[in-house]
Amino acid sequence: MSPATLTQAQGPAHSRILGLGAVRGEHTVTNDDVAGPIDSSDEWIRQRTGIRTRRRAGAGTDVIDLAEAAGRAALDHAGLTGADIDAVIVSTVTHFHQTPAAAAVVAERLGATPAAAFDLSAACAGYCYGIGQADALVRAGSARHVLVIGAEKMSDFIDPADRSISFLLGDGAGAVVVGPSDTPGIGPTVWGSEGSMAHAIRQTSSWREAFAASEPMPTLRQEGQSVFKWAVWQMAPVAQKAMAAAGVEAGDLDAFIPHQANMRIIDQMIKQLKLPDSVVVARDIADTGNTSAASIPLATERLLREGQVSSGGLALQIGFGAGLVYAAQVVVLP
Repeated sequence: MSPATLTQAQGPAHSRILGLGAVRGEHTVTNDDVAGPIDSSDEWIRQRTGIRTRRRAGAGTDVIDLAEAAGRAALDHAGLTGADIDAVIVSTVTHFHQTPAAAAVVAERLGATPAAAFDLSAACAGYCYGIGQADALVRAGSARHVLVIGAEKMSDFIDPADRSISFLLGDGAGAVVVGPSDTPGIGPTVWGSEGSMAHAIRQTSSWREAFAASEPMPTLRQEGQSVFKWAVWQMAPVAQKAMAAAGVEAGDLDAFIPHQANMRIIDQMIKQLKLPDSVVVARDIADTGNTSAASIPLATERLLREGQVSSGGLALQIGFGAGLVYAAQVVVLP
């Protein structure tokens, strides 16, 4: 008897971002507000990071609340409802529970049940990882519409006296709906990791260790100079590969939207990429802070809302962070 031949799903040739939504923490936190515990100043923080303020959510708001609000806004922008969504991906490292996944709760709140739902833990590269996954799911025929959310409440993991990373961090969520397209809307994802540098951005302890020692919850730390050098020298070549994979050059871009980690990192990447002045560069970090997996969609939303770029333009986006992990792709703006 001959073995049965499997039927394999096949989707559309192309996908694109159909809708975008974003929400920031409701409180504006100035440099003066965070400078005291780290024995610093507004001037010191601005010079080293480019941050003027950061947005943080209140105690009654959690990361799932932020994800839900951004997801709902993305659905509205796309002209869809939760019932149209086949998969929900939430990229986050600040969801307190290992299980159940935040995505399953968000899917239920948005009326997307029984959509597939799972979380991604890729830190500041998480949103770009999610875009790569959504593009693959749509083109493989596994889903028609995928909701990708980058959501973080970083303030839940802050040690106010830490000078390495705490003063950088903000809260927010950005979401997009990825669906079928008649023309290419998401370029190939160039991604990878460098686990030998996993120590450069880390938690102070595991949840189990903190509980056993009756200590406060784990907080975040980073080796600032190591991360800065890695991002500046290693990520520009990744961005170049993403452009090459998409078949575009720097002059074809309308926007460059890097992870909003540090303004000095962004400036150095611009120089290495030799971006022309016509390319608009996202600098949302100045007012929102570093929101990890949420930073790229938040920065994208600002560019579109303020009219700095238009729907249909090409944007190069690249995320990089703890792991150390990275991902980049060229997308058509929704």
